[in-house]
Amino acid sequence: MVEFLQVFLPIIIYILLIIILVIGIILGIKSIKTINKVEKVVDDVNDKVQSLNGFFNIIDFTTDKLVSVTDRVVDGVSNIIGKLFFKKKNKKEEE
Repeated sequence: MVEFLQVFLPIIIYILLIIILVIGIILGIKSIKTINKVEKVVDDVNDKVQSLNGFFNIIDFTTDKLVSVTDRVVDGVSNIIGKLFFKKKNKKEEE
């Protein structure tokens, strides 16, 4: 019985190790294929984002110009309003 186990158990262990090795190789190959597919998708998305980059630059430039124009308008209006109120205060102080 002991001799049988000494001969039979290593054979079972070797068979199980071969099965685990084959499964590992198969999983490795499938993961490489999956990574290649993901890389293609990421490259495609990156190309599409790069094509929209010019559009976003135009929008950014336009908003910057609009902000500078509105800042100037607000400064002008606030200066005019400030001068009106200061004139009224100066007239009251003179009286």
